[in-house]
Amino acid sequence: MAKILVVDDDLELRENLHEVLEDNGFSVGLAENGDTALEKLSGDSFDLVLLDSVMPGMDGMATLPLIRRDHPKTKVIMLTAFSTINNAVEAMRSGADDYMTKPFKIDELLVAIRRCLEKAKFGRCDELINSDEMFKCLANKTRRKALTLLHHETQLKFMDITRRLGIDDHTKVNFHLKALKDANLIEQHNGKYYQLSAQGKKIVTCMNSIASS
Repeated sequence: MAKILVVDDDLELRENLHEVLEDNGFSVGLAENGDTALEKLSGDSFDLVLLDSVMPGMDGMATLPLIRRDHPKTKVIMLTAFSTINNAVEAMRSGADDYMTKPFKIDELLVAIRRCLEKAKFGRCDELINSDEMFKCLANKTRRKALTLLHHETQLKFMDITRRLGIDDHTKVNFHLKALKDANLIEQHNGKYYQLSAQGKKIVTCMNSIASS
């Protein structure tokens, strides 16, 4: 479940967004200004921040570069009641991932949120898959097929994997499974059954996301 921090000095808007976002499957935190937002971000991790540009105390434009500096993977959508081209350009240059003008339609906000979260997911997948060691491991088609097989079947014995892969050379299958174990992508349960590790599940999710894009 993605976590979103709503930062706005308008109490009614904060509460309304809280309700709408939770109804759409998000976990939501609230802050009334930039100072409170930074405190919450330092104590918890959020996938995305909805950040009002103008607030008493530390406003959004002052808060944005601090979020970018300390939480570079957190996506930020700037919200403002004062829409000008200059404001939009300044927000994007300061690191905002998107920019919306109040009043906005909830459906449009949800589209923007999901678009930003999708970009974040692909960014994390790219970082995960394209590390030198992982890329080398996943470059082999048989290993990718073995991961996909274990994703669908949960647990399989060595001979079941061999038959499903359609490979007669048992030593070759053993070699590839060992490579996947060394990369911490699969593990053995009770010394017999192969299954995906936590890291392996992340990798398969990323591969499926990229394949379906």
